[in-house]
Formats: sequence, C-alpha cells, structure tokens
Amino acid sequence: MNFFETFLIAVALSMDAFAVSVCKGLTWRKWTLGKALTVGLWFGLFQAAMPTIGYFAGTLFAEKITAIDHWVAFVLLAVIGGKMLWEGIRHDDSDADTTETPLGVRVMLPLAIATSIDALATGVVFSMNGVQIASAAALIGVTTLLLSAIGTKIGHAVSGKIQQFAEMLGGAILIILGLKILLEHVGLLDKIAEFITK
Repeated sequence: MNFFETFLIAVALSMDAFAVSVCKGLTWRKWTLGKALTVGLWFGLFQAAMPTIGYFAGTLFAEKITAIDHWVAFVLLAVIGGKMLWEGIRHDDSDADTTETPLGVRVMLPLAIATSIDALATGVVFSMNGVQIASAAALIGVTTLLLSAIGTKIGHAVSGKIQQFAEMLGGAILIILGLKILLEHVGLLDKIAEFITK
C-alpha cells in the first residue's frame, strides 16, 4: 500500500471527525486556533490509536469489537446530538451569547471514541497487508487533526449566518451521522440506496 492509498484511507476515516468538528464550530462564539487544535488533537490521536490497536489486537478481538462498534457510535452520537438539539430548542435569546459546547474530557472523549471506533478494522486490514503501522497511523492522525481543525473554522463561519439555529443544526447533524454509521454497518444504507435508484 503506497502513500497515496494510505492518504485516501486517512481522509475517508477522518470524515466523521470532520463532520463533528463542523458541529463544534457551529456552537462557538469565537474561533481560536487553540480550540481548533484541541478538537483536532482529540480526534487525531484517537484516529491514530484505533488502527494501531486493531493492528496488534488481531482479527479475533477486532471482530468482537466491530460486531458492536456501530451501536456504540450511534448511541454516543445520538445522546450528545440529542442533548445539543434539546438545549438549542429550549434556550432563548437571553442566553444565546453564553451557550457554547465545552472541550473537556466528558464531551470530547465520547465524540473521539464514536468517530474513531470503526478504524479498528482498518488496523486489522493493515496487519494483513504488511502495512507499516507507525507511518500509517501517523498519517491518519495528522490528516484527521488538520481536517478537524479546518472543520471547526467552517462551522464557525457558517454559524454567524444561522446563529439562532446553530446548536440545533449541530445536534441534528450528530444524530444523522450516528444513524448513518448504524445503517451502514447493518447493511440497510445499501438497500435504501438500491431501492431509491430502482
């Protein structure tokens, strides 16, 4: 597997983290490089760690995890997204300037796990194909870090135009993302696509 192929995998794996980063940026009153890098580091580190775990854990352990990983991701994203959606619906204009999703462990850890857990299987594939895991994991981590940081900037730029609905939109996106992950893994997304294209 060459550099370009690994880079494409890195971009594909980082898309969920990118989408969540956009949601984070939607809720920020002010974008700073420090906050963007914090989000990027959380997602980048976990996206690098999960394939490494999969690489060394082997197929047996990975199969057990991948049997439930989509449910874990769905529940985590649905709960966090639902909370954001509810807070966006119930808060009024008086606290619109004070609401901002935090970047602490309680918020970022579940998001980082939810967006990276499916990368375990990628590590197993890497081990079967003799990929150098250190360089591959580093590339995945750096790619995710950069795309996530950019995602927060995009989200923040958009939020100014839809400030009243930004938090609700962010929550809805997280729920939809969780549902997409679930439907993909149980095979329903392909069936729905086939039905629509018929």
